[in-house]
Amino acid sequence: MADPLLFNPRTYDPAHFDPETRRLLRATVDWFETRGKRRLIEDYRSRAWLADFLEFSTKEGLFATFLTPAAAAADAADKRWDTARIAALNEIFGFYGLDYWYAWQVTILGLGPVWQSDNTAARTRAAELLGQGEVFAFGLSEKTHGADIYSTDMLLKPDGEGGFRATGSKYYIGNGNAAGLVSVFGRRTDVEGPDGYVFFAADSRHEAYHLVKNVVDSSKYVSEFRLADYPVAADDVLHTGQAAFDAALNTVNVGKFNLCTASIGICEHAMYEAVTHAHNRILYGRPVTAFPHVRRELTDAYVRLVGMKLFSDRAVDYFRTAGPDDRRYLLFNPMTKMKVTTEGEKVIDLMWDVIAAKGFEKDTYFAQAASEIRGLPKLEGTVHVNLALILKFMRNHLLDPADYPAVPTRLDAADDAFLFRQGPARGLGAIRFHDWRTAFDAYAHLPNVARFREQADALCAFVTTAAPDKEQSRDLDLLLAVGQLFALVVHGQLILEQAALKGTEEDVLDELFAVLVRDYSAHAVELHGKDSATEEQQNWALGAVRRPVVDAARSARVWERVEALSGAYEMAP
Repeated sequence: MADPLLFNPRTYDPAHFDPETRRLLRATVDWFETRGKRRLIEDYRSRAWLADFLEFSTKEGLFATFLTPAAAAADAADKRWDTARIAALNEIFGFYGLDYWYAWQVTILGLGPVWQSDNTAARTRAAELLGQGEVFAFGLSEKTHGADIYSTDMLLKPDGEGGFRATGSKYYIGNGNAAGLVSVFGRRTDVEGPDGYVFFAADSRHEAYHLVKNVVDSSKYVSEFRLADYPVAADDVLHTGQAAFDAALNTVNVGKFNLCTASIGICEHAMYEAVTHAHNRILYGRPVTAFPHVRRELTDAYVRLVGMKLFSDRAVDYFRTAGPDDRRYLLFNPMTKMKVTTEGEKVIDLMWDVIAAKGFEKDTYFAQAASEIRGLPKLEGTVHVNLALILKFMRNHLLDPADYPAVPTRLDAADDAFLFRQGPARGLGAIRFHDWRTAFDAYAHLPNVARFREQADALCAFVTTAAPDKEQSRDLDLLLAVGQLFALVVHGQLILEQAALKGTEEDVLDELFAVLVRDYSAHAVELHGKDSATEEQQNWALGAVRRPVVDAARSARVWERVEALSGAYEMAP
């Protein structure tokens, strides 16, 4: 029997979506299954470009249907920007191979500045290109400056006829080899400061667009390209001035959310392989899964993965319900980029400790999963950047809740139009949140939820009595340790909210929170050891350490769920 908490291609039926979404998701699964594991692995190893996959997408209208907002869809009723079904497709792509997800993900980023633009000609062209099966690219990062958009060296010189000539290079630009449209960020040579920023559309096939190389050894084409006196007409300009800066950050808000569900798909496929291998391998006359430490590692991996799914699914609801007066998604977005993806690394590591040498074998999915899972936390400014961003919300989230209407599960066939009119990318410190305690109160009867709640309350006390002073606030090393503690509270909150909506089994939740209690304690000990931690902070840190509530019967029941994954899915050869 398939585990209802995990994606399984054998039983997958996304009946909660509309008929066309359901058809396209199932058709994508069937395409991969028909292709088979051997071909999938061979393409990964040979670094083949994804031409046949993109041909499938074009034939089915996959990218065009999922990535065209209703406002640009003319009379196509099934086209919309729907974060729930985008997340579902991310999970499928991650399950079969991150290379496929990457081509889709970078297309999402490339479309961001276009769909935020008032340039009707560019929007129309983008919709046409999507319909033709083209991919897109996001030309922000540079070799010298990374994603530091304040320092861009892509220079636009006015041509005297209302347009520009663009010269400069970009680096780490996915799909830069094939994109029908590349959204490129640069600055004017004749205007100083933020007013000089420009986002414009370029074509990778233009003679003034020079593809240098793929900077990674992969099917993912992560390009370096140069523009040399590239003509930028008025119809190519997407944004100017501060609006161009805002479009860059708001695109990241929309697009980088996809990292979490890709990570989930990777972990799910790897888990089927790992549990099946371990349960059927005999060591010293017993299955490997008979050893207590193996059961603990696989059970921890399983509940962490369930937590990743619960958090990410609930975050979708906040994205879809967002508006000018509800920007809570701006906290949950870096959480998905940082917390969910680093949880994915832990899940893979736990399973790899069990299957050991098997994880290196060339005929496994696990071998690529172990490699690819590392990239996801690093694709958007690293864990440190996202933790620093998360910290901006800590005081308001923990100490100053506001009243909001309850956010329901959002699986309706609606267009998430607000994501392309987010407005100025500032004011994060003023964003308010609903009371996080409510989610914990609903599960106060579970021993480890209650214990974790003690730790969350302790963090509130830390913020009010022992928070970093002005000098410590410049010590990012110390602040990041605090950020990890806060991230755990937010992680636990959304997990419990989603669990209540979905009726998640309480044994699984309590086992998961036993893991989170241990995680919190580990980060508290880390804070205790920081060079600049005051004596008061050190004492607080040790006082926040807790031992999870042990329940052997509960752990045994959750293990039965993990054990049942053996043989539950294997990809068609």
